[in-house]
Amino acid sequence: MSPTAKSRRPAAPGPTLNEEAYRRLEEMIVTLELEPGCVVSEAVLSERIGIGTTPIREALQRLAREYLVQILPRRGVVVTGIDVRLQLQVLETRRELDRLIARSAARRAGERERKAIAGLAGRMLRAGRRGDLHGFLRLDDELNHLAARAARNDVAANAVAALHAVSRRFWFHHQSDSPLSAETVALHAGVAEAIGSGDDDRAAAASDALIDHLFEFARGTLPAA
Repeated sequence: MSPTAKSRRPAAPGPTLNEEAYRRLEEMIVTLELEPGCVVSEAVLSERIGIGTTPIREALQRLAREYLVQILPRRGVVVTGIDVRLQLQVLETRRELDRLIARSAARRAGERERKAIAGLAGRMLRAGRRGDLHGFLRLDDELNHLAARAARNDVAANAVAALHAVSRRFWFHHQSDSPLSAETVALHAGVAEAIGSGDDDRAAAASDALIDHLFEFARGTLPAA
């Protein structure tokens, strides 16, 4: 292909304003920049992140479906509380969907997808060694998106997308005052490695091992009887 032809190739499309608004707001909620119980408005959020109110409104409606905000007509938007009972229900559901996605992604991913997913393992381990909690959360989100795309199952991908942010926020809330757990990092990296290997049984087992760990973590936050 000539240099001229290359120069005419359209650039890959960037995220839409709706997607950017959702990504920014989700991260603010997950990392507790918007704390549980706080009340916000579309206008305030629009000014805060520099995106118009229409994309903000669309993002908030999506976040409401994902249990992260509650929209109160004529009163604003309240960030939902962090509830261990909800987390346990989320993990129970995630176990089945995450296993399906991990197995399907290992089986169906193309070569470039496998390489990208496997590459996340090393990046996660490096983030863990640095104690980079925010960076690790972003890599976890990237793994979820890449695996869901590679699984070629939009129904499962859409269903589980509504659950991952709830899990990340719960984990961040209870983890943020402690060093980043090496076991947690290793188990997430293990999922990425297993999917990247193309071994669907190994990918399913790695997914189950991670969920087992997250269940144990969540139960550990319950008040002592």
